[in-house]
Amino acid sequence: MVDHQKPISVLVVDDHALIREGIAAVVGNYEDISLVGEASNGLEAIRVYRATQPDVTLMDVQMPELNGIGAISAIMSEFPQACIAVLTTYRGDVRALQAIKAGARGYLLKSMLRRELIDTIRALAAGKRRFPPEIAAELAAHIDQEGLTGRELEVLQCVARGFSNKEAAVALAIGEDTVKGHLRNIMDKLGANNRTHAVTIGIQRGIIELPQ
Repeated sequence: MVDHQKPISVLVVDDHALIREGIAAVVGNYEDISLVGEASNGLEAIRVYRATQPDVTLMDVQMPELNGIGAISAIMSEFPQACIAVLTTYRGDVRALQAIKAGARGYLLKSMLRRELIDTIRALAAGKRRFPPEIAAELAAHIDQEGLTGRELEVLQCVARGFSNKEAAVALAIGEDTVKGHLRNIMDKLGANNRTHAVTIGIQRGIIELPQ
């Protein structure tokens, strides 16, 4: 719980300067909130957090050096009282679940920044959790769904990179028939109509990353 006699201190972590500048501009309009630090990657976020120890941190997911989930885990292990909200363009329920497991108390979609930013900062500073209804709904919808195995994730990532079954088999040092079997299981678990649909679902839900 934050002492409301002083402004809520905020750290913004995002690899896009425009996002950081936009948040700074919005926050600057409120006397009860003060931006005390910025960082552009996960490693920098850890260093700036140690130096500023803000009341609330807004953490992007996709960043160079160290992603947001890794940075949240590192900060929470050193500062268990940290109040961190994930700042992301993704609605993927897997990312939300990873963030929650890492210690995040909020999930803020960049598309909702103008509407939700200040309320989210104030809610976290007051010791509350804050997750958009659609994120909560996606988590509830998939909470009992069987997850993909490690090998299935590798196969799906190969497909996302445009590999044929034969190329995936060579890359993973397994048989082509084994790849086909994994793909059948993947499509069943994700409710996908075909391999392309499986990749689309996997990216939307944060199960796999977009190929670099």
